[in-house]
Amino acid sequence: MNNCLKTLAFIICILLTTPNPGQSKTRLLVDQLGRRVNVPLNAVRLISLAPSVTEVVFELGQSHRLVGATRFSDYPEAAKHLPKVGSYVHLDLEKIVALKPDLCIAVKDGNPLKTIQRIEKFKVPVYAVDPRNLEAVMNTVIEIGRVLHAEEKAIDLVMKMRNRIDDVRAKVAVTSDRPGVFFQIGISPIVSVGTDTFIHELIELSGGRNLTRGAVPYPRYSVEQVVRLAPEVFIITSMARGEIFDRVKRSWERWPDMPAVKNTRIHLVNSDIFDRATPRLVDGLETLARLIHPTQYKDSP
Repeated sequence: MNNCLKTLAFIICILLTTPNPGQSKTRLLVDQLGRRVNVPLNAVRLISLAPSVTEVVFELGQSHRLVGATRFSDYPEAAKHLPKVGSYVHLDLEKIVALKPDLCIAVKDGNPLKTIQRIEKFKVPVYAVDPRNLEAVMNTVIEIGRVLHAEEKAIDLVMKMRNRIDDVRAKVAVTSDRPGVFFQIGISPIVSVGTDTFIHELIELSGGRNLTRGAVPYPRYSVEQVVRLAPEVFIITSMARGEIFDRVKRSWERWPDMPAVKNTRIHLVNSDIFDRATPRLVDGLETLARLIHPTQYKDSP
């Protein structure tokens, strides 16, 4: 079964299992951790426990439900003004309870299980998601759409994501060239990405070879090790911005024999579109495809 058929099958399953809003005050759903959660039929006081969840809720046009979010929920701009309940790793239970939510949406990778269990002791249901790759991100969009009665918007959003991903696949499929890519996410120490990461998947889908693939999710490297890898494309991303970005780029330019330096292929990119489990990962995919295979996009703006 191809990817499009998988998505359609998943969507049909979701729609068939979504109850009529008039049936009861709550409905029993199974979240992505396999937990049975009694979710309000119409959650009007929602707290997002991760920036990625906040973005998805906004994308689905359901931001009016949000009464709180975590500290780094900064996209879109309106998310910055939501009451904050700590970081997604260090949640502030007192603030969460004070906001009187009728539902929280959590993420497995980040939210501490003990805090989630304490929230549930206050009779607040917590629906958890666990998006580990692009396919899971799209399924998460559909599931959050189901929870918030925004199924049609979720389906439309996922179909647009799918079409853009297929477009990238088609563009890079016409060339057998697979340049070696070093993707730097940490400045000091130098940190890159292993196989079990969003960024590895994006590099491979965009027609590159991740030079640091392997079992360690975020391996560390010395300058000498990076130089020996001889990357053809060098991508730098970090939560740091501005002058720090430029300084790091200049530091690598001191190695003129590195293919990426020799061919002026060191690029600075926005970290948010590569490390958040949101529809913006497709922006990251398209960005990488343009940087790795610019000739395939020479006729595109």
